[in-house]
This record gives sequence, C-alpha cells and structure tokens, in this order.
Amino acid sequence: MGRAKTIARRTFLIGSVAIAGGVAFGVYKVKTPHDNPLADTLEPGQATFNPFVKITSDSITLITPHADIGQGVVHMQAALIAEELDLEFGQFETSFGSPDAAYFNTALGAEAVPFASFDEGFAARTMRTVATSAFKLLGVMGTGGSSSVPDQYEKLRRAGAIARETLKLAASKEADIPVSQLSTKNGAVVFPDGSLRTYQDLAASAAKLTPVSDVTLRDPSTWRLIGKPMKRDDILGKSTGTQTYTIDLEIEGMVHAAIRINPRRAEVLEYDASEAEAMPGVSRVLPVTNGLAVIANSTWRAINAANQINFDWAEAPYPAEMDAHWAEVAASFMEDRLDQEWRSDGDPDAAMESTEVLTAEYRAPYVAHQPLEPLAAIVRVDNEGAEVWAGHQLPRFVQQKVAAIAGCEPDQVTFHNQYSGGSFGHRLEFDNITLTTEIATQMPGVPVKLTFSREEDFAQDYPRQIGMSRSSGSVKDGKVDSWSLDIATVSAARSQSARLGLPAAGPDTQIAAGAWSMPYAIPHLRVRAYAVPELAPTSSWRSVGASTAGFFAEGYLDELIHFAGADPMEERLRLCTNPIHRQVLETIAEMSNWGSDLSENQGRGVAMVESFGVPTAEVVEVTNTEDGIKIDRVYIVADVGRVIDPVNFENLMQGGVIWGLGHAINSEITYSDGIAEQTNYDAAEGMRLYQTPEIIVKGLENAEKIRGIGEPPVPPAAPALANAIFAATGQRLREMPFNKHIDFV
Repeated sequence: MGRAKTIARRTFLIGSVAIAGGVAFGVYKVKTPHDNPLADTLEPGQATFNPFVKITSDSITLITPHADIGQGVVHMQAALIAEELDLEFGQFETSFGSPDAAYFNTALGAEAVPFASFDEGFAARTMRTVATSAFKLLGVMGTGGSSSVPDQYEKLRRAGAIARETLKLAASKEADIPVSQLSTKNGAVVFPDGSLRTYQDLAASAAKLTPVSDVTLRDPSTWRLIGKPMKRDDILGKSTGTQTYTIDLEIEGMVHAAIRINPRRAEVLEYDASEAEAMPGVSRVLPVTNGLAVIANSTWRAINAANQINFDWAEAPYPAEMDAHWAEVAASFMEDRLDQEWRSDGDPDAAMESTEVLTAEYRAPYVAHQPLEPLAAIVRVDNEGAEVWAGHQLPRFVQQKVAAIAGCEPDQVTFHNQYSGGSFGHRLEFDNITLTTEIATQMPGVPVKLTFSREEDFAQDYPRQIGMSRSSGSVKDGKVDSWSLDIATVSAARSQSARLGLPAAGPDTQIAAGAWSMPYAIPHLRVRAYAVPELAPTSSWRSVGASTAGFFAEGYLDELIHFAGADPMEERLRLCTNPIHRQVLETIAEMSNWGSDLSENQGRGVAMVESFGVPTAEVVEVTNTEDGIKIDRVYIVADVGRVIDPVNFENLMQGGVIWGLGHAINSEITYSDGIAEQTNYDAAEGMRLYQTPEIIVKGLENAEKIRGIGEPPVPPAAPALANAIFAATGQRLREMPFNKHIDFV
C-alpha cells in the first residue's frame, strides 16, 4: 500500500506538470528547432547545414559543444559526425562553438525525473518528455551526469548525414547526375566514373541549398569508426605535454592575479596587505567577494604576494568542527526531514517483528574534487561587454554570471571554452570565473588571468556531500527477506541550485541514487531519503549521490547476505529481476571465475550499482599481507547500450575504478575552526601507482538506450573493496576512508 501511495502521489504531480507543460510550451514550439548559430558567422561561399557542421573552401569544422574535462568527449562527438559525413580524423578541425540554445542537452532532462532507468511506464515516459521539452525551450546547455553520449548519439549522426546528403545534392546539381548515383568517401563526393569533388570544393554550391532533412542513418554493419578502436584526437597533445589548457593561455596585455578568500566562506573583517603591495612585480591589490586579489606580472609572484596578506576572517556560517557536522547528519533521521520514500515494497517492519534483525550504520565523508589543473580563467571587460577564456561545463550559465557582474547582457559575453585538466564536478561551479570578472571590471580593457593556488583550490572547493545510512534487515530460509534502508545526506543538488539561482523543487533524486533503483526483488524493502540541512556547501562529485548511497546499499546488502549464510554473487543473482542487470552480474561472475578457490589470505568481493542508467558490477580481489591489504585485481562490467570507442571506454572504466578505490581508501575533507584541514594532495591522496591493481574491463550492449560511462564505474568500487576485505579478514568497513581502520600496501 505504501508503494501505491508513493506512485499515486508522484503520478499526480507528474500529470499536473505535463498538463502545465503542454499549455506553457505548446506542441509547435517544442517541435520547432532552434536557429543555427553558425549561419550568422558565414562569409560568402561558406556552408553550414546545422549547428554542428561548417565547411569553407579550405576547411571543415565540426562543432563539439560538450565540455571536454578529460573524458574524451570532443573525440566522441567528432567521431559521431564523421561516421555519417564520411570523414577521417585529420580531415577536420573541432571547435566547442559559442554557447547557444541550439546545443541544449536532450538527455539531462530525462535523467532528472524521479523514475528508475528501467521504468517505462506511462508516468515515467510522460515526465521524461516534459522535462526534455523544458530543457529544450530553456536552452539548457551542459555537460554532466554522463549525458554526453546519450545526448549526442543520434543528434550528431543525423547532423553528419544531413551535411553528407546536402553535399551530394550540390554535386548532383553541378554535374547534372542523379544523387542516387553519387556516394561519399574520405571527405569527398564520388562520381560514377571514380572522380571526386572534395567537400571544400562544393561548399559554395552547397551554401545555396536548403539542407536535406529527409536522411537515413547508416546501418551499424557499415560503420567505419563507431564501435571500432580509435586514437583520440587529443591523445598526442596530452601525451607530449602540448595540449593547451586555461592555465597555459597567454593573451596580449594580460596581467596575472591570485586570490585569498575567506576559507570559511564568509566576509573579511580586517586585513593588512602592505607587505604584499611592496613585493616585486605586484601592481595592485583589489577587493573581491570575501577576500582580496593580487595583481602581478606573473602567477608565481601574485600567489606569493597573496600569501603574505594578513586577514581576520569572519566565522563560518556552518559548524566549525566535524563532530557537529556528523551530529547534524545523525539527527536528520526524523519525519520532518524525510525528503522522499523511494521504495515501499511489502512490509519490512512486520517482517522483522519476530525474527533476529541485523542493523548497521555506514558513513561517507566530504571529499574534494581535486582535479590536476587548478581553477583558472581569463576575463576582459570593456564597454562592449566581456570576453572569457576558461574550461566550464555550463557555458550559458557562464554568460549569465559574467553579464550580471560586468553590467551587460548575456549575449554580450563571448565565451571561449577550453579543454579542462579534470573536473569531476569541479567545473560546474563558477568562483574562478566570477572572481576573475570582479577583478576585470576594476581594470577595464585589461585581460586578467586568475589562477588558483593548489591550497586555494582545496580551500574554496564545494566537496561531495557528507552522509550516513542506517539499515536494518532480516533473513528467512537462508535468503534475504526484509530490509529498511534510511539514507541521510546534505543535498548537493539544492546547494548547487541555490548558487545557480534556480529553484530546487521536489525531492532530491541523488540523496539515495544507486540505492532506490536497485533491481533486487527483496520481498520487504523500504528506501527512505532524509535531507540534512546544509552544512558546508556541497556540489556534484563524480557519480554524485551514487558515490555514497551505492556504498551504503551494496555494503549492507553484503552483510545481510552473509547473515543469511548465502553466497554474495548467487544471492544477488537470485534477487535480480531485471534481465539487463542480471546479465551484467552473470558476465562478471564468469569473468572473475567467481567461486573458484583463493589462497588463505585472499578475499573476493562484489558490488553492483546503477548510476545514470548504467548497471555496473565490480569484483575486487585482495590479499591480506603482513603490512596491510593489497588490491590484486578488479573486474568490471557495464552495459551502456552501445560502446562508441572500445579504447576510450576501457580507459574511462579503468579510470573510474582507480578514482573510486583511491578516494574510498585515502580521501576526506574535515573541518576545524570552520576551515578545511586538507589543502593539498599530500593530505588527500588518490591511489598510488604501486597500489593500482590489474583492471579487466568488459562492456555490454544489451540495453535499449544508449548511455554514458564517465561516472558509473565509481560507485561499485568502494563497496566491492569493502566486501573483499571482509572476505579476506572478517572485518567490516562501514566508513570511508578505509585507511582510518585498516592499512593498505
């Protein structure tokens, strides 16, 4: 009955939104495409067919609007267009393009609705349609949530096909040969006699035509690029150190800036900058929100001078010490903080009334984003508007933020997106850009380059949410029978939305992400999410809520299975009712040779977590040595519907495992006197090279929908490792980082 009430209430709300959406949007308006922003940039003889392809007499440019934060998304987007346009790598250049509503993300809206990925009911489909329509009309352009591939998979192939067929039509008209007798290859139209006309040669003729809209996408059996191993277009630059990032950029007339901002995220009471002002190369010290900026003739001199400023900081608007943070989380398991009851199957309370109950509490700390490239930006403000150079995942929001500070309109802000040296959610925030703009408005016409020191980057980070779970469950006849899972975290989504100036309506789907959508048919299962009032401000961190809730769920499930005396893999398979998820488990069981004998001090653990619609299972094997736990190997399987590039897929899977394991073992952010105690990598280590295990990867393509793989490998890593350690030592790890309780080698 509880489940029925939840669904009924949700369906009512969704129906209301759908009706309101239909009235507010209008079917015609939703179906009308955005204008092509490339059309405004054309010179005579240049052609564009859609927002993603531009051809001139001497070049082909493919627009790849999703931000590349190290995941290879420029390469992926280019490959999708090139597949249909019959281009080879090396025949074209890529550009992030200018921010525009035409580049709205078709997948973000669908992923934001409160339904499991495998729920194809009327309410789920309706809400996804409404959400996608809203994102289109608002022109929400963003990279995140592993949405780049699902957003672009069909869109970019179609863009390439439209360009291909229009170029063939141009060649047909020039040569008076039917289009049906023409083909394309290697960036050229091929005539029946074997002669060629390059796309560049046809640009002027194609520019006079209305793009062909009735196109057929290539059958997968004919693909040259998609699904085949490819060398990423950026791999040479990244391998040789010649790839340009924001921290590498030089603009004529540029000055360098560094900041000191209140590490408690509050105002400055007093300061003394006299010593900094007298240092070599320093030209000015300027006020910015909650701190000061030093202007100098080099980044090094600016950072050194900034470190010499004496400050009296105001107190933090959140608890000063960590014990108070944890106490607030622990106090949030109460009715008035219930954010949503996501699952209510059977009657867990009744099932546990007359049987032995297993209880456990799990904890996950704040964790920093800590990408290798520290935050940086270049901004120039003048009477005409503003110009920005930075790597960011929300380009149109960048324009809005800068415009509000510079006193201009968003369309007067020119944004040059850059490759980013990592993000993990860090570049969904704006402090580097807004602070640089604050400085630039005080120095009109001068390009200002702000580079955060590593310590300032840590101090000003918006970390992953802190959280806790409380589970109770029972078993029956050697099987898992009941489970009540309560999860309490601060809401990173609401914290982030507030900084974006957006309303955060409805429940936060991320608090219990990876737990409420478990594909396990446990007879009595309840999953409740509790919203902890905001403590330290938080933000999206690679895999967001699933990075914590996945650990809570799969760690305790393993305990419950052991309590039942069952095998961890066999019981998960018995409980798993979704065929796609089940095949992921079956595949990893076979890959890892689950059930085979291990040495006396070895252990094997399994976990499966779905995040962003991707079921991902990992098996970790460890050895308990005299000096600590050694991670020997990891097996990982995920089903994304279609693997675009097997090489990049493998790299992302391996990188996700390393990221997840490293942070589970070593990393946390703690606060003392209102200030983050960890300020550099020595205090927040990832996984060391000597600790890195062998990682065996397999991608499945059974799912109907195409998904991304940037984040899904992360959530299963921590619980699979914890479960393996239990198998090897008998010790349960219920709190990250694990190195607080056990040694690793």
